[in-house]
Amino acid sequence: MDRFVSTYAMRLDSKGRMSVPAAFRALIARDGLEHLYCHPALDLPALEAGGARLMAGIDSLVERFPPYSEAREELAGALYGAIETLKLDPEGRVVLSETLKAHAHVKDEAMLVGLGDRFRIWEPERFRAHLAEATAKVRTLKRQLGSRNAGETRGEEA
Repeated sequence: MDRFVSTYAMRLDSKGRMSVPAAFRALIARDGLEHLYCHPALDLPALEAGGARLMAGIDSLVERFPPYSEAREELAGALYGAIETLKLDPEGRVVLSETLKAHAHVKDEAMLVGLGDRFRIWEPERFRAHLAEATAKVRTLKRQLGSRNAGETRGEEA
């Protein structure tokens, strides 16, 4: 596997440790890392986590803005400044800081959701609500694309 895929339900133990799925750990290890990077999502009550590809995505986003511009400085501060490096223990567990848990409202359970180049960590009920909303939007988009494609096959403009 070369992408973070699938969804995993994980429990936090009494010490606040959470297992990272073996498939996710393998991707992190492939980057030569013994830790993962994690930061609060900018626009969701969730956490963004991953390895080198997560950091490359952040680098690419920040580099779209001119050096020393206010927008670049703010984005860099909001992302790089909020990243925590979470060490994987020998059993493949990490400890989420209180700051991270508070942002995502995670208490004793979490959903780890693959997004290709990274994964998100959600409080389970919030994830279910987000997934329901996203699924509804995708269904609407599918209907719109289907209508547009049907018009094109009849020679109509979309």
